[in-house]
Amino acid sequence: MLFPRFVYAAENRDSITTIRTEHYSRFRPQQLILPASLIAVGTFGVYNGWFRNLDNSVKNGMTNLRGNHYFRADDYLQYLPAATYLALGAVKGTARHPFRERLAVGITAYLFMSAIVNPVKFAVGEKRPDSNSRHSFPSGHTATVFTGAELTRIEYGLWPGVAMYTVGVGVAFLRLYNNRHWLNDVIAGAGIGILSARAAYWMLPLYRRWFKWDNHNEASLFSTIPSYNPTTREIAINLIYTF
Repeated sequence: MLFPRFVYAAENRDSITTIRTEHYSRFRPQQLILPASLIAVGTFGVYNGWFRNLDNSVKNGMTNLRGNHYFRADDYLQYLPAATYLALGAVKGTARHPFRERLAVGITAYLFMSAIVNPVKFAVGEKRPDSNSRHSFPSGHTATVFTGAELTRIEYGLWPGVAMYTVGVGVAFLRLYNNRHWLNDVIAGAGIGILSARAAYWMLPLYRRWFKWDNHNEASLFSTIPSYNPTTREIAINLIYTF
C-alpha cells in the first residue's frame, strides 16, 4: 500500500511544479503594471520641474549624509543577484527550471536590459549629478541588480527574492549616496530590470520549441553510470550531464 501512495505523491508534486513553472512563463498584462509604472515615473522625472526639485533635494540630503566618505560597493553588489540566480539552483529542489533553461532566461534578461538601457542613455542625454557626462538616465547599475533580483524571485520564490530585492534597494541607495544618479534614474532602472526579467521568462516557451527542450525536470539532465575495471579493480561512478 505504501508504494502506490508514494508514486501518487510524486506525480502530484510534479504536476504542481509544472503548473507553477508555466505560470511564470505565460504573458499576462498585469505583469506590466509595476515595471511600466516605475519606468513612467522615472521618465516623468527627466522632464518635470517639480520632480527635478525632488531630485535636487535628494541629492542635497545625500551630500549631507555622505560628506567626503564614498562607498563604492554598488559596483560589485549589482552582480550578486545574478550570481545567486545561477548558483542557488545547485541546492537540490530549489529551482523551478533546469539549468539550461535558467541559463537561457538569464542571458536573455540581461540582453533585454542592455538593449533598453544603453540606447536610452544616449537618446535622453541626462547629465549626471557629479559630472558633465550625459549618461545618467536610466541607472544601469540599478537595472542590472533588479534584473537579477526579479529572476531570483521568479525562480526560487518569496524569501530568496526578498533577499535579492533588498540588495537591489541597497544598490539603488548607493547610486544616490555616491552622487552618481538622480532619484528618477534609479526608479526607471528598477522598472527596466523587472521588465527585462519577466520578458525573458515569456521567451521560455519559444526556447523549448526551438531547441526541443521537452523535459523540464532538472534531475533528468543528470545521470550516473557505475562502472568496474577488472584490470585495476577500480569502481567508478560517471556523472553525465545532458545540455
